[in-house]
Amino acid sequence: MTNTIVSDLRETPPGPAPDTVLTSANDAASYITAKCLTDAPVGRVGLEIEAHCFDTAEPRRRPSWDELTAVVAGVPALPGGSLITLEPGGAVELSGPPLDGVLPAIQAMADDRAVLRNAFAEAGLGLVLLGADPLRPAKRVNPGDRYRAMEEFFAASQSGPAAAAMMTSTASVQVNLEAGPQAEWTRRIELAHALGPTMIAIAANSPLLGGKFTGWRSSRQWVWSQLDSARCGPILGLSGEDPASDWARYALKAPVMLVHPTPEEDAVPMSDWVPFADWANGRILLGDRRPTVADLDYHLTTLFPPVRPRRFLEIRYLDSVPDADWPALVFTLATLLDDPVAADTAAEATEPVATAWDRAAQIGLGDRLLAEAAVRCVQAAAERAPAELQESMQRLVRSVELGRCPADDFSDRVVRNGIAAAVTEVAQGEQ
Repeated sequence: MTNTIVSDLRETPPGPAPDTVLTSANDAASYITAKCLTDAPVGRVGLEIEAHCFDTAEPRRRPSWDELTAVVAGVPALPGGSLITLEPGGAVELSGPPLDGVLPAIQAMADDRAVLRNAFAEAGLGLVLLGADPLRPAKRVNPGDRYRAMEEFFAASQSGPAAAAMMTSTASVQVNLEAGPQAEWTRRIELAHALGPTMIAIAANSPLLGGKFTGWRSSRQWVWSQLDSARCGPILGLSGEDPASDWARYALKAPVMLVHPTPEEDAVPMSDWVPFADWANGRILLGDRRPTVADLDYHLTTLFPPVRPRRFLEIRYLDSVPDADWPALVFTLATLLDDPVAADTAAEATEPVATAWDRAAQIGLGDRLLAEAAVRCVQAAAERAPAELQESMQRLVRSVELGRCPADDFSDRVVRNGIAAAVTEVAQGEQ
């Protein structure tokens, strides 16, 4: 959920000044299509991992903003160069720099995770890698203006409970990959979407939310599915042949969430449904004015599709999973997109389940077709895994072949020990 841009794989191309006024939706579309994807060779990888923060002595208590910022301030320099940010509900995110190759990105993130875990443990806090908070009710602790305004917007749009859970009770592993050579954009973005259901089923790790089993392997994905599809749904158009134009149409149809009356003033949430295109075309004036390029850039940060073009591809559909699992998960996804032969295997394997988003989130690998696709995908990745990842990859392959995902392991722990005890065990580092 953070708006800090730290994993950009390419620099922002030159363009109009931020205060340039947009005079039509066509102007806005041209701006979006010109900057949303960058022609570049594949290979660089950026990772972002979110973890829920728990008090290991009182797991039902949500640490305060002051506590969290004090711990973050005392974290020593991270060897992998990640940036630490705090999510609306107090989850802690590490955002790594883009590196040449998936293995260096994994190793750097693992090193930074170790330093971060130790710093929080010294303060009596544990970082729990789950897709959704299994114990505590949704609550915002981050006092930032952006998140307050988002909260007000979602409340006015009748999606308050789901939005509150999304903002304060979910966590993910995010994989950022180059868009690739322009001739391959369509294929890569289609495959990134087609892989979504299969990867969700493999990574599902949020069987509980707010103290209850939800009946979904990925409650995180269930929460996101309840939000407005114009802001959070997939971006592919009917043909998928021009992903940059698809993204422009998506962005212009999406309603404006927040407006800054002036660049210096706090964001104001919108109570009416106003597509950005209507604002740009002058049908409706928000703040008694037309939008600027800065307004459009900000609008794009309030859109949360499962695959978001930000010059690179920001893949957002994976639950946060334990340290024993995320290296293999990240390697699998990057390999299936960046290795041409593995990509062909993945495209064929996932075709029958390419749109099964809800089925993947609810029953995961319990679905026969998803399980078959998952086995082929992880085996294709495992064949290409370097020695450093063999243990993690073999663990993933075994789990998938057994039809199990991380949610099953956590559910078993909860059934044995109760929710609070299970959270405490994980927060204290018991895998």
